[in-house]
Amino acid sequence: MPYIPHTESERQEMLAAIGVASVDELFAAIPENLRPTSFDIPHGLSEFAVRRKLEALAKKDAADLICFVGGGFYDHFIPAAVDALAGRSEFYTAYTPYQPEMSQGFLQAMYEYQSALCRLTDMEVANASLYDGGTALCEAVTMAIRITRRRTVIIDGCVSPIYRKMIECYTTNLDIELVTVDPSDGRTNREEMEKHLDDRTAAVMLQNPNFFGVVDDFTDVVEAAHRVGAVAVASVYPISLAILRTPGRMGFDIVTGEGQSLGLPLSFGGPYLGFMASRKKYVRKMPGRIIGATRDSQGRRGFVMTLQAREQHIRREKATSNICSNEALCALRAIIYLSLLGKQGLKRVATMCAAKARYARQRLTQIPGVKLFCTAPTFNEFALKLPVANAAETVNQLIEKGFAAGFPLGRYYPDRRDSLLVSVTEKRTKEEIDMLAQALEMVL
Repeated sequence: MPYIPHTESERQEMLAAIGVASVDELFAAIPENLRPTSFDIPHGLSEFAVRRKLEALAKKDAADLICFVGGGFYDHFIPAAVDALAGRSEFYTAYTPYQPEMSQGFLQAMYEYQSALCRLTDMEVANASLYDGGTALCEAVTMAIRITRRRTVIIDGCVSPIYRKMIECYTTNLDIELVTVDPSDGRTNREEMEKHLDDRTAAVMLQNPNFFGVVDDFTDVVEAAHRVGAVAVASVYPISLAILRTPGRMGFDIVTGEGQSLGLPLSFGGPYLGFMASRKKYVRKMPGRIIGATRDSQGRRGFVMTLQAREQHIRREKATSNICSNEALCALRAIIYLSLLGKQGLKRVATMCAAKARYARQRLTQIPGVKLFCTAPTFNEFALKLPVANAAETVNQLIEKGFAAGFPLGRYYPDRRDSLLVSVTEKRTKEEIDMLAQALEMVL
């Protein structure tokens, strides 16, 4: 029998305190079709039986598909040393390093992580990680509002629709106006964006490469934002920064992104890693924690949590955020990955991604009826227009042939149901790309 801690009289007392007559009335706001149809939970199983059941479910997972899916999360190679080092108990079991005398190793790792991000983005300060790439961009919105004391945020329509939906969700109860500028054939509509820039603008939100895979130099947009006193925010793909113009060189004030590509496997949405870097003058407006280097009374170098302006540090309404949970273990994996590859290794990975994507783009557009969604320069991701009404159906057909062929854009862009976003990383081979092209031509 299930364990129910409350008696019927206690439940009635709670319902009366809430002001409803029944449990059904309590959950009346939930649409009927979204309510559970049954609470008929099966009886418990033995450890052996549970393992067999889970193993059977795991075998149904399409983990052996050749992956060409991107949209913000990518199938990169992870050196075995990342798992070996991040799995050591002194790292794996560490939590918040409030006692620096007991946590020097972990604190130094976070300090090096911050340093690596600053070098990668060409920014001056970085925090010790955030929850994920989407919430990091949400944090940048509220950070920009604290900096400018303005309430209008302009968001490029080429920013990930997933991230834009998250921003809408997190700011729904705030006095903020979100203005989305529709893209122009997969690129930032600069003319339309500048029409919205004025002395009420708190921030301009951009993404590079954008959701359609297009790369851009936003120096002109950043300068236009600065002319009206707005903050310029970029969401970036960290691997691409090894060969693309950095957001720091473009003049951005705040840089965020998803760190999954830095040594974290694709895993049903997480745990992943959000990162944030900014200009030093905004460091006290930054959420999360920052690890700093110092000297003790004997002159020895050490590491401490320098800033930790979070809701849990008894700042309440003065806290810079209440969604800034850090991902320290994931950040540790990122710095291990970056340290193993080094500057030249990361550049080689980025170059391989770009070169293989260029070949895939050329090969796939040789298929009759398949065209590029946008002819602008791309990094490792590009959008195709297929000669079908619904690209999602084509994706399903290709799954049966062993390919996760891409991300159907119709999921977020109803007028682009015929388009498919294809991603290529250093893991994909020429043979796999050719096989995808053959399979796609067959199903079309």
